[in-house]
Amino acid sequence: MRVHLLIADDDPPIRELLRLNLTKEGYVVLEAADGEAASLLMEREQVHLAIVDVMMPGKDGLALCREIREHYDIPVIMLTAKGALKDKEEGFESGADDYLVKPFEPQELLYRIKALLRRYKLVSAEQIQIGALLIDRRSYEIRVRGETRTIPLREFELLAQFASQPGRIYTREQLIKLIWGADFAGDSRTVDVHVKRLRERFADCDDSFAIQTVRGLGYKLEVREE
Repeated sequence: MRVHLLIADDDPPIRELLRLNLTKEGYVVLEAADGEAASLLMEREQVHLAIVDVMMPGKDGLALCREIREHYDIPVIMLTAKGALKDKEEGFESGADDYLVKPFEPQELLYRIKALLRRYKLVSAEQIQIGALLIDRRSYEIRVRGETRTIPLREFELLAQFASQPGRIYTREQLIKLIWGADFAGDSRTVDVHVKRLRERFADCDDSFAIQTVRGLGYKLEVREE
């Protein structure tokens, strides 16, 4: 099955450049000049990954990204001319998986697309293997080098969320909604406490993975190179 990519950008030369490079790699490219057109396109066509420009007329990229997150389980790469930390935070808050600042080399976008498509194959897996760590979502068990470890449910769900999409940056607010639920009324710093506990519990797995702090944004799980 060929992979379908959506490009939502109001700049025709950018769309043309990306279309040429992506079709050359064998992808099917769908194009939209604004957020509304992208939404309608996604209702009619199958899309495996969306490339979304932040600044578009009408429904902008942030609104489109939030809509995609609500209705679809696909990776989203945000494109923007703004590289400030606050702009990146807004992008990740809206649900983006990755963030690319213009101008950029098309080859870099290709690398990121391939990495995200590999990563998303892990999301629905019942078992996730990262080095010495095996997470079994069916039995809620974690095994490290064959030894079973039992941890509290929230920590299990948090670790499984990180491990299902290695490299994806999650803000505290996103993690609260995903793990604790939208009705959670506590402090978002509870995420920091649970991350600290996970780091301590799996300190002996630092050759397999690490939960890293992304300053000003949140956390991500990085897989160690074998």
